[in-house]
Amino acid sequence: MRRKKFKAGFKAKVTLETAKGEKTLSQISARYGVHPNVVSRWK
Repeated sequence: MRRKKFKAGFKAKVTLETAKGEKTLSQISARYGVHPNVVSRWK
């Protein structure tokens, strides 16, 4: 199985949404289909 590769624009969009603090990390990761640990690493 190959690792998913995410483009910089996608990472930035997810990270900005996380920084706003309106939703939890779990909600954001479920919305974009990314594991919560990956989202926290990007942040």
